[in-house]
Amino acid sequence: MAKQESKAKKRRFYEGTDDELAARTDIHYRGSAIGRILAYMKPHWKTYALALALVLAVTALDLLRPVLIGSQAIDKYILGPEGNQFEPGENADWRFAGIVRSTVLYILILILMFIFNRTQFWLMQRTGQEIIKGIRDDLFAHVEKLTMRFFDITPVGKIVTRLTNDVDAINDVFANIFVQLIKNGVKIIGLAAVMIILNPMLAGLAFILLPPVAALTFLFRKLSRKAFQITRTRVTNLNTYLSEHLSGMRIIQIFAREQRKYKEFETKNGDLYRAGYREMMINATFRPVLYLISVVAIALVTGFGSASVLKLDGLNPISIGTLYIFIDYMNSFFQPIQEMAEQFTTLQSAIASAEKIFTLMDTEPLFTDREDAVRPEGGIRGRIEFDHVWFAYVGEEWVLKDVSFTIEPGQKVAFVGATGAGKSSILNLIGRYYDVQRGAIRVDGVDVRDLDRETLRRAIGQVQQDVFIFTGDIRSNIRLRNDEITDAQIEDAAREVNAARFIERLPAGYGQQVTERGSTFSAGQRQLISFARTLAYDPAILILDEATANIDTETEQWIQEAVERLMRGRTTIMVAHRLSTIQHADTIMVMHHGRIREQGTHQQLLEQNGIYKKLYQLQLAEQ
Repeated sequence: MAKQESKAKKRRFYEGTDDELAARTDIHYRGSAIGRILAYMKPHWKTYALALALVLAVTALDLLRPVLIGSQAIDKYILGPEGNQFEPGENADWRFAGIVRSTVLYILILILMFIFNRTQFWLMQRTGQEIIKGIRDDLFAHVEKLTMRFFDITPVGKIVTRLTNDVDAINDVFANIFVQLIKNGVKIIGLAAVMIILNPMLAGLAFILLPPVAALTFLFRKLSRKAFQITRTRVTNLNTYLSEHLSGMRIIQIFAREQRKYKEFETKNGDLYRAGYREMMINATFRPVLYLISVVAIALVTGFGSASVLKLDGLNPISIGTLYIFIDYMNSFFQPIQEMAEQFTTLQSAIASAEKIFTLMDTEPLFTDREDAVRPEGGIRGRIEFDHVWFAYVGEEWVLKDVSFTIEPGQKVAFVGATGAGKSSILNLIGRYYDVQRGAIRVDGVDVRDLDRETLRRAIGQVQQDVFIFTGDIRSNIRLRNDEITDAQIEDAAREVNAARFIERLPAGYGQQVTERGSTFSAGQRQLISFARTLAYDPAILILDEATANIDTETEQWIQEAVERLMRGRTTIMVAHRLSTIQHADTIMVMHHGRIREQGTHQQLLEQNGIYKKLYQLQLAEQ
């Protein structure tokens, strides 16, 4: 029952218009971001415990440091017991030796503090980087599992921001914030306790300004959190805009829209500037006000403390050394408060980013593999069956309507029809990039929802009209990091599709470097590389989605020569607008408004005098 409710919830997430779905990817995170962050820290608890012990040791040494100067050097060895002044030369050797001991001990304390600080800093930075790497790995692995529908509605720039800027923003939480917050909290408590023990009256004067400090810190925390959330959102918006428009720069320049796009960028950049300025002004206001309060507190302590040293009426006398300790502690007392406020600021920024990260992590795939997913022994043969399939990307705007057909292993089938008829949707459903709303799709008699997705997709080789080439070299673009594919197999695949004809003429051959999206290669060359990539994986099912649409006549001849060899022994599904490229198919299915209206061989369809014949005659007239 719970599994059905979860499935229904996931379906509801993906239902609605594109704008509604895109908005859902920005839903404010409802869980405990701090709890999720702590879960990542849990495996490293021993390291954090050691780091915490080190910072507590540093805090204890820092509390001891003023005592050495005030109680030992000043009161005991300079002023003398009970504050009585030594006579000139009195006990000079003893006093000097005591001051030297205090100085040496003071230096040792500073050295220990340096060692402890350095060690805990190194531990925290190393652990923080390990956790950040783990989060980024988990996030990318999760993104890879998301359905194509998610990528249809989510801008690439938004996903890139989550994986880069937002993950980096939470680094300080793991590297510093939690340990330093505890350190500063302990330091404040320790300073307060020692001051109360030394002189309750002066301690009360020091604490009298704590309520306004607490109120100011609370207000600062609230304002800074909101400011950081706005800033992170506007960073995402700007990255999304840049990702889209840099990719489409050719179109912008072709249509001379540079000035218009610049104005759009200027607006978004201005929004980010104002958000950053507001964030800066909140910090710039808080720090000076807190500093002013600390100065006032130190002035009060210094004034009343000086009166106590002078033994004015009504005041309990104190020593100069005690006053020194108090003033030193007062300087140290407000420093951790300011640091905690700044750490809270960083923490708010991290929480704002963490909420966006965990929102993405909690975006479940529309479908997931079952634990008992079928992995056919001997692999997939290639029998494909559509059984009364209904499919829509949005609501009930049906792209496919009651589609049924069967393709036997080794059969060559082509789908033709006008744009929007549903041809490409059929291809997407075979690889289970989307799930059907009604009916079933079976491969080798098994519902694709029951098949292991990796096994299914490994058996399908798909060549698309728009070829995506990755940065690297030609060999890596064919292999796609699959170490099971040898260099010999890569070269054999390239020869099969005639890609070797141009690859072997390149200066570095298969090691030739490829720029982003393969911009230095022609459309035909990119398509040949795509063919070689597909063949290297030796699929049981071959899908050709407008594979020759952007190919020049000579290159198309090369591909057609290879295609005949490739289709032998493979179930082949072709989608093409140019009917001349699919006339050799065993069966041609004519799609119209989401339904199969005609099917048969090329000659049979011409004899039917229907939609196919009209399409064929229109293309003949255009030639």
